[in-house]
Formats: sequence, structure tokens, C-alpha cells
Amino acid sequence: MLLATQLPRIFKFDNKGNEVELPDPEPTFSPESVLNFFSGTYPILTTAKIEGPEITNDRIEYKFVTTLGTKG
Repeated sequence: MLLATQLPRIFKFDNKGNEVELPDPEPTFSPESVLNFFSGTYPILTTAKIEGPEITNDRIEYKFVTTLGTKG
């Protein structure tokens, strides 16, 4: 018999060279809603784009990618 299970979602982003893993705040949220949810805590995410999903180690991973410009 086959058993179907839902894989947990993890959201990652790079914060000054450190990879930060964020838990899924609500499984019914879309990845865009999760990005908006965490942008209040991590302002760097306000300009982030979403990459993924990618299945790794029995979990679904999304990556929030920011491109910070340089002045001058």
C-alpha cells in the first residue's frame, strides 16, 4: 500500500553571507504570502524574488533572492 504524505515547506534567504531558514507560518499561504509575512521582520525581503520550489531532503525549499544594487 502507498502512503501519501505532505512535504514540509522551508523558506531560505541569504542575510549578509548567512543562510537563514524560515519555517512555514501557514501551510495554506502561497509563497508570495509567506514572503509578505516575513518582510515585516526582515526588510531585505521587500524586494526579493522567489525561486523554487526544489525538493531536497524530503522537504520543499523555496529561496528568497534579493539583488542589492551598489551606489555610484
